[in-house]
Amino acid sequence: MSAANFRLRLLGTGTSSGVPAIGCDCPTCTSDDPRDRRLRTSAAVQFTDHAGQSRTILIDVSPDHREQALRAGLNRCDGILLTHSHVDHAFGLDEVRRYNALMGTALDLYADEPTLQDIRRVFRHSFHSDQNQNDSFVARIVTRPIAPLQEFWIHGLRVLPLPLLHGRQEILGFRLEAPESGGPLPLGYCTDCSAIPPQSLAALAGVDTLILDMLRERSHQTHLTLGQAVELARSIGARRTVLVHMGHEVLHREVVAKLPAGIELGVDGMELSA
Repeated sequence: MSAANFRLRLLGTGTSSGVPAIGCDCPTCTSDDPRDRRLRTSAAVQFTDHAGQSRTILIDVSPDHREQALRAGLNRCDGILLTHSHVDHAFGLDEVRRYNALMGTALDLYADEPTLQDIRRVFRHSFHSDQNQNDSFVARIVTRPIAPLQEFWIHGLRVLPLPLLHGRQEILGFRLEAPESGGPLPLGYCTDCSAIPPQSLAALAGVDTLILDMLRERSHQTHLTLGQAVELARSIGARRTVLVHMGHEVLHREVVAKLPAGIELGVDGMELSA
């Protein structure tokens, strides 16, 4: 199995409120720099499988997914990886019904059991559509339970779920790789974390590219600060680290000037490829 022409597209790089935030007149929220406009954090993994079929795997499905998909020209979904069930990462799931219609099939949703329990509860209308009062156009989703540090494959892409700490909550990040593939692979995707446990740090060894949480410079209970993210990035040692999940305290032109070589701020629409 293999995955060629791999690229990761950052669909959104903002925190849960998005940037600009509603009703805010801070320098970032009123900035005319397009790099300071951030939809909620999520990504699309795109590659060609061994049979020559183009594939798109979503990492999280934010409430902004419709706008993100239109911007990126997405027209298919071959699987969804969920890091956790928080609103800003999962509440765009209703939007995937368009992929059901385009592809004529249900979609595989990969998540740990606590996340799947939340999703089944919130999106009951999709999982128990026979009980809806009307025959509605709802997403058709097949749940695929996954567990930390137990690898699985999607169309030739090897996925290793990584336990991360989001404050007191354990969520998932992912290590993505494919045999004989270069470019940004192996790739680590670690959003919404305040700490990375030792076993996950070990699993991130040797990644070429790292997508890493960074909310702001001030401390926060459930997210990495700029200083913490830089320290973690240095310890992991990826060739390229891209910071995401940024709040409106992050004014791009000011913060990017503080970053060491090899570490950069993510921007909505950014593509990471060969």
